[in-house]
Amino acid sequence: MNATETSAESGGERPVIHLSQLLRAPVLARAGETVGRVEDVIVRLRGTDEYPLVTGIVAGVGGRRVFIGDKSIDEYNADRVLLTKNKVDLRGFERRDGEVLLRADVLGHRLIDVANVELIRAYDVELEDTGHGWMLTRVDTRRPPRLFGLIKQSGGHAARDWKAFEPLIGDARSDAVRRLSDRFGEFKAAEIADLLEEADKAEGGEILDRVRSDPELEADVFEELEPEKASRLLDDMPDREVAALLGRMRADDAADAIADLRQSRRRRVLELMPAPERTKVITLMGFNPESAGGLMNVDFVACAATSTAAEALRLLATAHTIQPEALIKVHVLDEDGRLDGVVSVITLLQAHAGETLEGLMDSDPVRVTADADLTDIALLMADFNLYSIPVVDDQDRVLGVVTVDDVLEATIPEDWRRREPAPRPVREPTQPGDHHTRVPGGNAL
Repeated sequence: MNATETSAESGGERPVIHLSQLLRAPVLARAGETVGRVEDVIVRLRGTDEYPLVTGIVAGVGGRRVFIGDKSIDEYNADRVLLTKNKVDLRGFERRDGEVLLRADVLGHRLIDVANVELIRAYDVELEDTGHGWMLTRVDTRRPPRLFGLIKQSGGHAARDWKAFEPLIGDARSDAVRRLSDRFGEFKAAEIADLLEEADKAEGGEILDRVRSDPELEADVFEELEPEKASRLLDDMPDREVAALLGRMRADDAADAIADLRQSRRRRVLELMPAPERTKVITLMGFNPESAGGLMNVDFVACAATSTAAEALRLLATAHTIQPEALIKVHVLDEDGRLDGVVSVITLLQAHAGETLEGLMDSDPVRVTADADLTDIALLMADFNLYSIPVVDDQDRVLGVVTVDDVLEATIPEDWRRREPAPRPVREPTQPGDHHTRVPGGNAL
């Protein structure tokens, strides 16, 4: 297969065509007769380490959409596609597994910018003859200029490496290949939650499908979602799935999520939850959500005063199901479960292994009752430089722990959450094999 169109941007080294140029270009038989026009370009996904390979086109021929495979194409150009033969197989086009249609699935759709974990729209794509076939190598993420309200096609200015993106392509025939990517596992739960906040319904469905392959990650993501968004997503899930998800979440977040469910669903979901998690959630639902009781985590680490530093550290090391922020301190309880004191992890690490907690603990720690309000808790944390505060009942028995992240989440104004983060430089090759730095709003260096 030959090519005659070469991009100036590529320094004349490799033939390059932009999708916007190729769409509606005439398809010519070997003898030069126009037999149809390009309606779409087909590529096959090959994982995150390889560029998608062009396998053919969808052409409009006599009112039919037909597949013309790469082996039947002699030459791709920006203004025409030349076939190897004078005849075209008129069988209708049917998508095969792993195939992506660039116009239908990519152009105008949003992709995930992996480095910045944000949704970016693809306005054009760049196809390059690499010497091993034509491949999709770059994506134009800049909105094209408009003239009198109409999009003015500029011939394409692809600016970003395809490998810098995770595609969100909804067709089921490419789903299995897309799931081979493990890059979602590199994202933080809060970053995925931000993607879901911005995504439309179709995009959100794609993202959730990926996240559900890791149930613990799914629970972490729902803990980070805004309540309104989480409620909408839970409304679309069956009761049994909702119960299983909430059972994996922190009890305080699960209690908030259940409170936001329709009243007719709450009892059904609670009954389907595992008994231990259901008990915790019901307990938390009895408190004002903006009080210490409503904010606290009911899971914490407790030891007797006679325990050694080594024993306490071993207990912390095995507390895999407890929120990390709640592991900052070990709570020392007497035989009746009353609070004797607290010991920080740093103190335990610096102590001799055989020292007992009685000699290491703060025997008069700051504590609050379950009805303490958010302002009081925040002031106590600021005044005493605390990352967690135990919540006790009237008998000084520990009910749970309020951690600083819960206080921050409850006190940060809603409009602050919606602020756009400062742009970060994006570093990636401008062409395969080249290494340039692209600064947002600037030129390649």
